[in-house]
Amino acid sequence: MKRIILLIALFFAFACTIVFANDADLSSLKNDIEIQKRISNIGFRLLNANKIDVRMIFVYQDKEKLMKVEPGLMKRQIIIYDKTIQFASSDDEVAAYLAREICKSAESYSGAFKGFVSSAQIKMAPKKYELFFDKRAIDFMVMAGYNPLGFITFIHKSQPQKRFDKVSRHNLTSKRLANIYEYIYTKYPYFLANNEYLDNETYQHFLLTSIENRKKLNKKIKSGSKKAADYE
Repeated sequence: MKRIILLIALFFAFACTIVFANDADLSSLKNDIEIQKRISNIGFRLLNANKIDVRMIFVYQDKEKLMKVEPGLMKRQIIIYDKTIQFASSDDEVAAYLAREICKSAESYSGAFKGFVSSAQIKMAPKKYELFFDKRAIDFMVMAGYNPLGFITFIHKSQPQKRFDKVSRHNLTSKRLANIYEYIYTKYPYFLANNEYLDNETYQHFLLTSIENRKKLNKKIKSGSKKAADYE
């Protein structure tokens, strides 16, 4: 009798484990669907507002795969991983990431040989195109009704700072942020004059860590110089 009761208890325990596991899987699936819906809506809003008449799709993946070539350069597929979207706490910040990837993908498909030449140029001059895509992404965000200051907070949260960029294929994050801020300051001053991000802790830390670069921007503006500021 004891053996039968024990078997019954084990059966119910196993059945409950399966039910709870299924509930967890269902909850995870619903979450993935909501994220997919969110990035698709933001992505297509960016495409439509900027009259980008090429097909692109937006894909959410919860696990990042190792890829030798960025998927956006090979096909019009914008992938956002869970490790990326966890830094985006607003639609502005999601739009910042997607707008930049749209720029990269669109550029890599433009020009001769269906974009193979453009893709090669991007790979050969990554620092130059990194700043180019940042600025174009801001234009895309503004055209779609997003606040470009979300670009600053997203980059500040998601991109670590290296010691130097002399031997790197990427600019220092602080240098990227300085150029993004300058572009907003000069082309879209409305967003700074009516700053909705002043109470944002990430934006406040950006201001704290960019004092010297913003001094360089002020000096450049006062002198009327057209040269690129020597941001660090």
